[in-house]
Amino acid sequence: MIHNVLQGSPEWFAVKCGKLSASRIPDIIATTKSGYSASRKNMLATLVCERMTKSVAESYSNAAMLRGVEKEPLARAEYETKQRVMVDQIGFVDHPDIAMSGASPDGIVSKYLLIEIKCPNTSTHIETLTTGEIDKRYIIQMQWQMACTGATACDFISFDDRLPEGLQLFIKREHRDDEMIAMLEKEAKKFLEEVNETVEKLESIRNKNVEN
Repeated sequence: MIHNVLQGSPEWFAVKCGKLSASRIPDIIATTKSGYSASRKNMLATLVCERMTKSVAESYSNAAMLRGVEKEPLARAEYETKQRVMVDQIGFVDHPDIAMSGASPDGIVSKYLLIEIKCPNTSTHIETLTTGEIDKRYIIQMQWQMACTGATACDFISFDDRLPEGLQLFIKREHRDDEMIAMLEKEAKKFLEEVNETVEKLESIRNKNVEN
């Protein structure tokens, strides 16, 4: 199901509340030598809290992050000009098979092609330009977006208008990886089962405390 709401709006946050979204997927599969990392436990607590309070957890924002949000429309326009395409914006897409999960792509070029926009600090953008590599976290996000939408590719865009012309825009296409998607879907189902179980346990504890 597609929710046609404006990203960043109260309606968008309401749709996303308590759901496992693309930006959250990397946290639930992160591991250390001893197993899952602390980020998974923290994300579980976040989703549990959102579901029980029906309000979205507060997120940290700094000047660089706010600048990224501000520059995203410009990056999208530059991509459209460079690629000679039109990009449609979208709110939130539910995963077709996994309840309480979905994604918010930064844009849809066609049924088969999405875009993911990052407007990072200049040092990060330069590193992306010189290495041509996409951060693994973003690859995971894009694969999850493709899993939710059925797209077969996603263009990663890095944009920084502080650099001279010819260096401001980086585009690299990431193709659908069904093997990675299968792994992500398996981990998502396992994680969401844990979220449901934790909510049930806490509801039981709360009911007992209220009765007493």
